[in-house]
Amino acid sequence: MALWLALAINAGMFAVEGVAGLLSGSASLQADSLDFLGDAANYGISLGVVALALVWRARAALLKGATMLVFGGWVAVITLVGVWRGETPEAQVMGVIGLAALIANVVTAVMLFGFRKGDANMRSVWICSRNDAIGNLAVMLAALGVFGTGSRWPDLLVAAVMAGLALQGGWQVARHARAELKTVKAAPAPAPFKVESRHKPVA
Repeated sequence: MALWLALAINAGMFAVEGVAGLLSGSASLQADSLDFLGDAANYGISLGVVALALVWRARAALLKGATMLVFGGWVAVITLVGVWRGETPEAQVMGVIGLAALIANVVTAVMLFGFRKGDANMRSVWICSRNDAIGNLAVMLAALGVFGTGSRWPDLLVAAVMAGLALQGGWQVARHARAELKTVKAAPAPAPFKVESRHKPVA
């Protein structure tokens, strides 16, 4: 149930924050909206494999780690485009939407707190929600920076930090998943089940 609620929250915030990021010209809001989209997809993957064997859950976690790395790279591209375009975002929109996103992610993080010590698949769920809450705090700080300085650089700096968080989180998830896959492959195969015959051999 918690994963379904987390998926719905993240999908909804992706739409809200994505539109706000485009309208306000904020790279950090656009980065955070992509993070919401990636998390919604990751929660969907987790729901799909939660009842499967460990090897499949580890493979799903490896896939999620790869998507987080791709997301981090894409956010880095958005940040570089923002540097080139030189557009100053609207600080008020950043602050309001950043606060709404923070509330959504804190609720999600509380719901998923119990997954922080599970297998790689479940641990990745916690890492995503933790990184999101950190990212939202950074967006609000960026809004204050843009409002106080009238410059786009606080927004771009936060977008760069979020790219780094995604890359670090993706590497961490992928590393845990690879370790679990190695453990599964190294485990001895179960002994074959033998059926004893009830008939005695003829002398």
